[in-house]
Amino acid sequence: QGYEGLVEGGDNIKQANWLSVSNIIQLGGTVIGSARCKAFTTRAGRLRAARNLVEHGITNLCVIGGDGSLTGADIFRSEWAGLLQELLRDGQISEEVARKNCHLNIVGLVGSIDNDFCGTDMTIGTDSALHRIMEIVDAITTTAQSHQRTFVLEVMGRHCGYLALVSGLASGADWLFIPESPPEDGWEDLMCERLGE
Repeated sequence: QGYEGLVEGGDNIKQANWLSVSNIIQLGGTVIGSARCKAFTTRAGRLRAARNLVEHGITNLCVIGGDGSLTGADIFRSEWAGLLQELLRDGQISEEVARKNCHLNIVGLVGSIDNDFCGTDMTIGTDSALHRIMEIVDAITTTAQSHQRTFVLEVMGRHCGYLALVSGLASGADWLFIPESPPEDGWEDLMCERLGE
């Protein structure tokens, strides 16, 4: 459950084995769970997370997420030594445990369906989102043709039109709106003319 799992601990932290990943290749990556965690935005929450990691002997984290997740990872990394000192001072861990877990390694991977991060060809989640969109487009297209109607499909992407653009190209859409290229005045008439054709 992401940072929620780190803060709550217990059954949320367990060692993965072969059975943990069997028969999940066709599923979305969030099979391991994902949650917004208000507690992790506080030092007290990060202290609990540090305690849970140390308890399991975990000093390596792979964080897959967007701006919030990666910012949280950077804060956690920068506070790590101080968090261990606080746990040591409060008697929650021993000197030996603090020394053994003195360094936290973090690898950050951009997980965003928007595909809006420079330096990577495709962010984690974009390909899955495109596949889902195309499945829906295929289903809607046959319905639209049988009813001889025009359908409007809205896809996610917030401020990035990548999903809309690529799925529009792949499906042969007649009209496309993306935030990077807002419609000019008179677009309604032009669109109606195009659809009329």
